[in-house]
Amino acid sequence: MGVSEGLLKELDLEMASTRKTLERIPEDKLTWKPHEKSMGLGRLAGHLAELPGFGMMMIQVDSFNFANRPPGQKPLVAESQKHIVEIFDKNVAQLRAAIAGVSDADLQKNWSLAVGEKKIYDGPRIGALRRMMMNHMIHHRAQLGVYLRLNGVPVPSVYGPSADEGI
Repeated sequence: MGVSEGLLKELDLEMASTRKTLERIPEDKLTWKPHEKSMGLGRLAGHLAELPGFGMMMIQVDSFNFANRPPGQKPLVAESQKHIVEIFDKNVAQLRAAIAGVSDADLQKNWSLAVGEKKIYDGPRIGALRRMMMNHMIHHRAQLGVYLRLNGVPVPSVYGPSADEGI
């Protein structure tokens, strides 16, 4: 099995769990946030939908610097549950196709992420995909699970039963 095949299996499992969580966002709470420093629920859902696109970019280019973002680029905020799931599904499908088409050698090539002069990541592309995209999504999916819980929305099972449902 090639590296990309193993990564695809991992991606499929994590994206299915993320989709289950996004399907539960309460449309009447998209501006809700648990703390003034926290993202709003709609922005957090939007961030989860955007991150597979970030993974696509990791495959297409060898580096990215947030200081070079196009001016006026706005973060995605969910307008509705349907809106965000559609964007998520499109981004996941594109990412999956890109990973299926990338060679093991390309996954081992260097990839870097910076903000101005500050390096955030500098290492193998596969490490960036796992750490900066997939693990990042897992982190925010868990955060969204807390938002759901605090709003009385049943939290889906992800790695085993949740307090709201079995496997």
